[in-house]
Amino acid sequence: MPLNIVLVEPEIPQNTGNIARTCAVTGAILHLVKPLGFSVNDRYLKRAGLDYWHLLDIRYHESLNDFFMAHPDGDFYFCSTKARHIYTEVKYTENSFLFFGKETAGLPEELLKANYDRCVRIPMKDEARSLNLSNSVAIVLYEALRQLDFPGLKLEGALRGNL
Repeated sequence: MPLNIVLVEPEIPQNTGNIARTCAVTGAILHLVKPLGFSVNDRYLKRAGLDYWHLLDIRYHESLNDFFMAHPDGDFYFCSTKARHIYTEVKYTENSFLFFGKETAGLPEELLKANYDRCVRIPMKDEARSLNLSNSVAIVLYEALRQLDFPGLKLEGALRGNL
């Protein structure tokens, strides 16, 4: 069962395109919760995802309520600068859903309050506001994959020619 990335109301097509590419190369399912701040036909979205779109499992949800109705038994983690737990302190499962909020506001405060024990953060300097959304997704997703021993991913590369 692949990991899941959930973007709640993403606003910047380039970020979503980069995240789509990350999901494509890792086998993670990408969930987009509307409203989106761009058209799914946006050229910047397509360009950031390069030629990996055929590898991507992408699913659209009309709202957070629709998402939770479709996935009532998920192992949910909510990524936020407001969390008290570090993303490496939790044990991810193959049924984990990693939530990320929109670039300008993050996840809704009421969602964080209702799930505060499941909120995780990436450590950073106190005076820094946040990391780029696509970087944050990659950091947390790869930690979850590491914990699961990178299921289904190629673990070794090879140089061309003889050594």
